[in-house]
Amino acid sequence: MLPKAEVLTGRVTTIDQDRKVATIAPLVGDAYELPFDYLVIALGAVSRTFPIPGLAEQGIGMKGVEEAIGLRNHVLEQLDKADSTTDEEIRRKALTFVFIGGGFAGAETIGEVEDMARDAAKYYKTVSREDMRFVLVDAADKILPEVGPKLGAYGKEHLESRGVEVYLSTSMDSCVDGHVVLKNGLEVDSNTIVWTAGVKPNPALARFGLPLGPRGHVDAQPTLQVTGTDYIWAAGDNAQVPDLVGRKAGNENAWCPPNAQHALRQAKVLGDNVVSGMRGFPQKEYSHANKGAVAGLGLHKGVAMIVVGKMKIKLKGRLAWYMHRAYHGMAMPTFNRKIRVFADWTLAMFLKREVVSLGAIESPREEFYEAAKPAPAPAAAAAEPKKTEAKAS
Repeated sequence: MLPKAEVLTGRVTTIDQDRKVATIAPLVGDAYELPFDYLVIALGAVSRTFPIPGLAEQGIGMKGVEEAIGLRNHVLEQLDKADSTTDEEIRRKALTFVFIGGGFAGAETIGEVEDMARDAAKYYKTVSREDMRFVLVDAADKILPEVGPKLGAYGKEHLESRGVEVYLSTSMDSCVDGHVVLKNGLEVDSNTIVWTAGVKPNPALARFGLPLGPRGHVDAQPTLQVTGTDYIWAAGDNAQVPDLVGRKAGNENAWCPPNAQHALRQAKVLGDNVVSGMRGFPQKEYSHANKGAVAGLGLHKGVAMIVVGKMKIKLKGRLAWYMHRAYHGMAMPTFNRKIRVFADWTLAMFLKREVVSLGAIESPREEFYEAAKPAPAPAAAAAEPKKTEAKAS
């Protein structure tokens, strides 16, 4: 995507705004300084967590593609475990899946995972969908708030019709060693605890000397320039950008939510404004009216709320799922990636779902290491018992 750019792989550890120098820590070697004329802050967000006992050790995030692939392999591995044992306690723990967070990430993830697990169970003799338990927990009193109360209620009813237990207005107190304790008193044992309870700005922002909002976002103007500067811009999930459309409607405290709909459009305005700043032209303000929201709840299942002018079109089921696929397909960067994704989706219409676990991908050298490591030295022969002389009485 950036054929004419110089891409450096490493971490920015500090930014000296007076000298206009960033300190880069590469993957290998010593850190070095990199001077700059203009700076764009687009570090995105990380999972928002709480100091819940056991969460760091047992939780699985859903912020990146790597985590999604890892979760898929993990779930299929749990089915393998359940199929290979007769220990009822081990089976129950392997086949219990707990998801914390009922927003887009939580509802979509549990919908897709339940769909995959239901399909994969057909290939096991001793595991069926009835043996599995799916639990969705959220501190709010509804799920999918982004698509509105009616579609959110439909999403909840739809998941419950598929056997998902939905617990609202509650939270998780602890999950030490996989023993999940909810605030409402429910306790379950699970090997799979997926955390999707929101995001927060990248904590590295606190080290750069930038003006930050109350929640840690970079304080940006409608032009996406960082407040108090004329050479730094910020956009996306790490930026606190005023929502001009919401403010014109009377909400003086409206801010752009951290979603892809705003981030993609902010990026285009930011790029133009950087060039304008270099050439001495005026900056353009970012303003975008919400176009709606779409959510997939599994294969051919979903909800969608599309905004057309002043109308809100609400869709559910297969048609909403098509809207979900179309939107995300069009948002996919580069034609190369679009073609690959759409080709994969098309083939999936005629071929069976791939349900093979690739759990070994997390430690691919383990088997080779076991084969190549030096053989242990043979145990020394047992020493002969010492002869003792009997004492004369």
